[in-house]
Amino acid sequence: MHLDLRHLRTVKAIHDTGGLARAAESLNITQSALSHQIKAMEDQAGVELFVRRTRPLRLSAAGQRLLRTAERVLPEMAALSEEFRALRAGKSGRLHIAIECHACFDWLFPVLEKFRHSWPEVDVDIRPGLAFEALPALAREEVDLVISSDPEALAGVIFNPLFDYAPTFVAARSNPLSERDHVEAEDFRDQVLITYPMERARLDVFSLLLTPARVEPRAVRQVELTAVILMLVASDRGVAVLPDWVVRAIRGQPDYVTRPLTRAGLSKRVYAATREEDATRPFMAHFLRLARSEPVKLQRL
Repeated sequence: MHLDLRHLRTVKAIHDTGGLARAAESLNITQSALSHQIKAMEDQAGVELFVRRTRPLRLSAAGQRLLRTAERVLPEMAALSEEFRALRAGKSGRLHIAIECHACFDWLFPVLEKFRHSWPEVDVDIRPGLAFEALPALAREEVDLVISSDPEALAGVIFNPLFDYAPTFVAARSNPLSERDHVEAEDFRDQVLITYPMERARLDVFSLLLTPARVEPRAVRQVELTAVILMLVASDRGVAVLPDWVVRAIRGQPDYVTRPLTRAGLSKRVYAATREEDATRPFMAHFLRLARSEPVKLQRL
């Protein structure tokens, strides 16, 4: 099947306008030409894309799937086109980032290293001090992007999905839990849990596992740096739950074991929150694409 951007624009125009005549007008073509185009699309797809027995014209189930593709692809292509124009023009801007994720620096710095080569005139800064007031700072235009795994419904803010990750249990090889093929909430009752200094609602191990199960670890120890958390775990001073892109560095090392949380494993999504009007700015669109691809590379190492 061969479909191009013209076909995607056609489906979206018919859906948005509710009829052939208005869609043809919005696309600047005749209604006859639009009808021929619809027939060619259905011949290519081999399925009915529109239900012609209704007024106004309605998309079939297959047409709805094509519409979802159009709604995803067309903005990306528009942003890509604008980004290329901006690259040629050498536009500048500001990208000040706030982070609600202690472990995100591991993948963020490689992203920024690639970004600066394409956008040397963009002023980049990281504001970790705003970690707990990041979204209000975004609304006040004090920062331009917030890395978060806790989306909220905020007027004028878009949470752009970046990637999914697996919170992963880490323990010393001498820890009794190293004999398990996975760990459950109950396994933490007699353990010292080492976490970043964040409220529990923002820690994956609590929000996804312990709080729903009403399980309290024997003790909780808060540590600022990932390297120190791993050092304490290796000494069997406690256990930790870290994103899979962090534990990639210790896989295979004799001092550690890593295990999934629950038999099925748990998953969380990282987002980049931006102001609605900024999401398709050329350098922002480029940053978002890099931020979607670079962490996935780290997870596969």
